[in-house]
Amino acid sequence: MAEHEAGDPRRPPPTTAGRPPGPERGGAAGDAASGTGGDAGGPAPEGQGAEGARDRQGAQDREASQGARGGGRRAVLALACAAQFMVILDVSVVNVALPSIKDSLGFDAVALQWVVGAYAIAFAGLLLLGGRLADLYGRRRVFLCGLALFSLSSLVGGLAGAPGVLIAMRAVQGLGAAVLAPATLTILTTTFAEGQGRSRALATWTAVSSAGGAAGNLVGGVLTQSLSWRWTLLINAPIGLLTGLLALRLLPADRARAAARRLDVPGAALATIGVTGLVFGVTQAERHGWAGPATLAGLGGGALALAGLWWVEARHAGDPLIPRALLRAPGVRVGNAVMLLAGACFIPMWYFLSLYMQDVLHYGALATGLGFLPHTLAGIVAARLAPLAMRRVGARALIAVSALLAAAGFLWQSALGPHSDYVTGLLGPGLVMATGMGLLITPITTTVTSGVAPDAAGAASGLMNAARQVGGTFGLAALVSVAGTAAGAVAGYQRAFWAIAGLCALVAALAAALPPSPPARATDAPDGEPPNPPTGAEATR
Repeated sequence: MAEHEAGDPRRPPPTTAGRPPGPERGGAAGDAASGTGGDAGGPAPEGQGAEGARDRQGAQDREASQGARGGGRRAVLALACAAQFMVILDVSVVNVALPSIKDSLGFDAVALQWVVGAYAIAFAGLLLLGGRLADLYGRRRVFLCGLALFSLSSLVGGLAGAPGVLIAMRAVQGLGAAVLAPATLTILTTTFAEGQGRSRALATWTAVSSAGGAAGNLVGGVLTQSLSWRWTLLINAPIGLLTGLLALRLLPADRARAAARRLDVPGAALATIGVTGLVFGVTQAERHGWAGPATLAGLGGGALALAGLWWVEARHAGDPLIPRALLRAPGVRVGNAVMLLAGACFIPMWYFLSLYMQDVLHYGALATGLGFLPHTLAGIVAARLAPLAMRRVGARALIAVSALLAAAGFLWQSALGPHSDYVTGLLGPGLVMATGMGLLITPITTTVTSGVAPDAAGAASGLMNAARQVGGTFGLAALVSVAGTAAGAVAGYQRAFWAIAGLCALVAALAAALPPSPPARATDAPDGEPPNPPTGAEATR
């Protein structure tokens, strides 16, 4: 195989756009890209059999992707974006329906918070596991299983007649979302090769994610006001059925997996307990304070579980939940730290803006949702422009510039007062913040997923999604605490936006530690696939 590759003059060298710098063969960057942990010329730490299995798996993945060219790739992109939109939408779609849910099912104030919390905790806690499942059991199979869980639990939850049933189904929804969300990104990164095509696909995926997050309040308000709160969940069932039928038609069948590769059950359990415990503890801090018993139990238990995860993965896991070489890549390691901070900035933004519109400007649920439309549109446009900016300045510079732009928007937003109107108090700063956000997420995603071998793409996707969600959860809890120290609601919102501006500035500073990424080469194929993709061991580098 190697001799055939070396003697084939038609095959261009593999693209390196966005990869960390390093020796062309071997070194830390090459190790992380291949997932082997060593140079091709030396013995593989995990044995020749494992190396051969990775070579065969990489060839099978690329062979499967041949069925999705041109228009087929666009259809796969639309499919992945539709599923991602559903997942992100359901994070917030029930927020405006909570008063109706409380009256309909007889929730008390304490139990009502779990309608939102059950989904958020299950989603964040299971993302690492969900990402790895796609690597081990096939992207198509895992995508369909996650979609089925999500859609069926939405149906049962929408028909629930008791509080306990609804909370349980929201947790199952979160489980389905944790399996589905990493699969959508993994499908894109294995369908589109590194270069302009992948950057455009990730920009579209990012724009749809932003739209889903912002549209939750609007869609929830429209459905609750015009139909019933139940339709905030029931609507997922027909959409999920249609998406599943399209997935069966569009996604290539999963190839046989290497028999030696098994799920790292201890690692998966510890990761799930650790992240879930941390998220639970943070959500309890909003209600009981940082010194409350529930808060300390969640944070302490989560930290212990994650310490156990590090020990198990470092010493005992033969095929770890997060491949060791993946974490040695600077783009993955630093990129996820940047994504965690970005989540801490942008996820809380919607929370504080929604409260300001409803509590200070006295907007209703529907008017609040409509008030977010300019933010959503600005974020979508900016995300679509991000690949063009990346080609000109590179991902690292764009991350720094867009984070500083968002910081300027948050500083402007902090000037809001009790008598500010929509145009001066929200629209102007909102457009600046949303533009910075839209430009920021695509280059982070591209950096984290660049140079990752196909058999580790799910783990990379799950890690990035988990970083964003955990960052948002911790950021929201911390910012609520900061806002609570002020005298009055408006002063609290001002402090929160000042703090978010500081976090954005930290993102810009941390971008300097990312590996440089040159602008995309002119030889990159426009659809994101090299004319003749690399095969064999070369392809995993």
